[in-house]
Amino acid sequence: MRVIAFAAPGGPEALQLAQRPRPTPAAGEVLIRVAAAGVNRVDVLQRLGRYSPPHGPKDIPGVEVSGTVEACGAGAARFKAGDRVCALVIGGGYAEYVAVPEGQVLPIPGTLDFIQAAAVPETFFTVWAAQYDHGQLKPGESLLVHGGSSGIGTTAIMLAKALGAGPIFATAGSAEKCRACEDLGATRAIDYRREDFVAVVRDATGGRGVDVILDMVAGSYVPRNLQLLADDGRLVFISAMERDFTASFDVLQMMFRRLVITGISLRGQSVARKTAIAERVECHAWPLLADGRIAPVIDTVYPLAEAAAAHARLESSGHIGKLILEIAP
Repeated sequence: MRVIAFAAPGGPEALQLAQRPRPTPAAGEVLIRVAAAGVNRVDVLQRLGRYSPPHGPKDIPGVEVSGTVEACGAGAARFKAGDRVCALVIGGGYAEYVAVPEGQVLPIPGTLDFIQAAAVPETFFTVWAAQYDHGQLKPGESLLVHGGSSGIGTTAIMLAKALGAGPIFATAGSAEKCRACEDLGATRAIDYRREDFVAVVRDATGGRGVDVILDMVAGSYVPRNLQLLADDGRLVFISAMERDFTASFDVLQMMFRRLVITGISLRGQSVARKTAIAERVECHAWPLLADGRIAPVIDTVYPLAEAAAAHARLESSGHIGKLILEIAP
């Protein structure tokens, strides 16, 4: 089968077409003939040699795919050959075939096509685990999403809006990105290059702050986020783009105001935990996708051979929504 792999860590140009043996599904696994794969920040980190999967191919990125079931291993009984599915994978998604534990595979909701479906698993699993399992966001509660125009950010805004949260705030890096966030349901989007998000959110909430913050920046944002949390608020980290910036905060403030600081990363979690997340996503988010109340935001679709260009665009942060690799037969 054709794959995109890298011989050594490096820039986007390290990604090259290669040939690898087609996998065979083990017991409890589903073999998917991949139609499309999502492109994510974790793929960039893997290419740079900073975040390899704990097992499986370490030189083939890709953590979410869509396609059709090719075969099922022993004991995998939910799907049959030809079913249209999407899946969260531990890696190896930039390939024509990938074997996935059955619990991480879901039917494609509604009339979503393969391109749209490839944009769903990583973002929806991550947002559900962060915003609802850890952040415990409830209807009527307020939310701030950093990186609002990213794949994660657009998903967080849409889900929060559809499930009754509000007001919803988002940060983004341009006027165009801010408009996109507000079109998706954000009450107010803040251009962090031109505005102080702390001052804007404080003013908009009458000084109260917000109940939940979803943060992919960390670093210098940490003390500013804590300033913005309402009493009993929850700060949830899903990434640390300022990975080299050491943050400090007032522990007494956290204690007296009963603040919660937590975080979520999917890749290293067990199949059982990912399966449990998949069940909650299918129960709560799949109906919203199936009836069209929300839809994944797609920025650009690239052929598999242009994976390097997709990574370059992701690293430029010029995108709004998801980048997708289309894997033609």
